[in-house]
Amino acid sequence: MQRPNLIKSYYRWAFSNELAIGSFLIGTLLLLLFKSDAHGKMILIIGWYYVLFSIIINSIMFLYLVFLCIILPDERKKLALKLIILLCNIPISILYYNFIF
Repeated sequence: MQRPNLIKSYYRWAFSNELAIGSFLIGTLLLLLFKSDAHGKMILIIGWYYVLFSIIINSIMFLYLVFLCIILPDERKKLALKLIILLCNIPISILYYNFIF
């Protein structure tokens, strides 16, 4: 009986899908603002700070999901899907980087 409560308490903090979608949307918005502005130096600076913040937050979530994979072996399939969705932002950010430079 305690196992489902433990899983619910851990999943309460696993909002990785929302984090991945939010990171994607904010990054896309910053890219569009940069491309639409002729003098996008300020947006470029904001973008650099956003990238640093995003790397830190997404890395923490990644490590948390890996931790959950270790302690909840029955939930690995669901957690692996969350990890893949979170990691999908890496190639997108590389593509955006190539658009800017």
